[in-house]
Amino acid sequence: MNSDSDKIVFEGVSKFYGEILGVNRVSFSLAPGITALVGPNGSGKTTLMNLMTGLIRPTRGTIVVRGLSPDQPEQLFRNVGYCTQFDSFPRGINGYDFIYWPLRLAGFAREQSVDLTREALDRVGMQEAAKRRVASYSKGMRQRIRLGQAMAHRPSVLVLDEPLNGLDPMARAEMIALFRTLAEQGLHVIISSHVLEEVDRISDRVILMSSGFIVAEGQIQEVRSEVHDQPIQILVRCSNAKRLAAEAFSLDHVVEARLQNDGGGVLVRTTNAEQFYLLLNRAAAEGLVEIDAVTPADEDVNSIYQYLIGADGNFA
Repeated sequence: MNSDSDKIVFEGVSKFYGEILGVNRVSFSLAPGITALVGPNGSGKTTLMNLMTGLIRPTRGTIVVRGLSPDQPEQLFRNVGYCTQFDSFPRGINGYDFIYWPLRLAGFAREQSVDLTREALDRVGMQEAAKRRVASYSKGMRQRIRLGQAMAHRPSVLVLDEPLNGLDPMARAEMIALFRTLAEQGLHVIISSHVLEEVDRISDRVILMSSGFIVAEGQIQEVRSEVHDQPIQILVRCSNAKRLAAEAFSLDHVVEARLQNDGGGVLVRTTNAEQFYLLLNRAAAEGLVEIDAVTPADEDVNSIYQYLIGADGNFA
């Protein structure tokens, strides 16, 4: 069971840049685990991350990160690791020094800094390239070395802006496994991502943002269950799909029943999933159809986001 000292808490937080809104009246309480921030450009994701890491201060409201506030910058920075979206490095620096010297500047002793640097390089798979100049790295390698720097000091909160961007499939899988391991060890891992399928798979919860506001928060299934006024899509793979489509159309709550191109299934949009499932049970019991699979077709971040705000899916 998590105590309040383990949580990240925002209470009525707003941030304005002059007359421009960053985030407005944001409140949430996050337990350790993987939280994904989702939304299009300008939705407030980066502002939220900068507030969480103490790089900017709120116009109003309070922020507590595992018992620490932005008024305790030294302690906060010791407990938070931040990998921003900006791909920039000091001229001529190599991968090893990119991780090592920030540790020394943060007050770690030489021997400890060496150990932490080696540990971070090992975690992100950059040992062999550590002495090469970062300028010679591929985009994926630069991303990994920045992740290494963010986690080198063993923070309890890891904030990652587009951490999977530029990684090849194998490196992406390795990073996802690492994030899951860190979460299981009790860390907060806060990520923003436009790779929505991976957000669905790895996140314990999502925060959906639009124009500086949080429009929904929770697990994907929980958020979807709250959207009562929007039809849910259900894909049924079965025999005699035409018969099932006809049966579905007889129900008032079914707004669409579309046959799949191969004729082996039907995609149903309904405002009452429970009643549709009762129809499936009856059709199967009476031998009208043989059901191979039943899958909710839109319980993912992209669909939920579009249900909530009508966005065009321009995530970044």
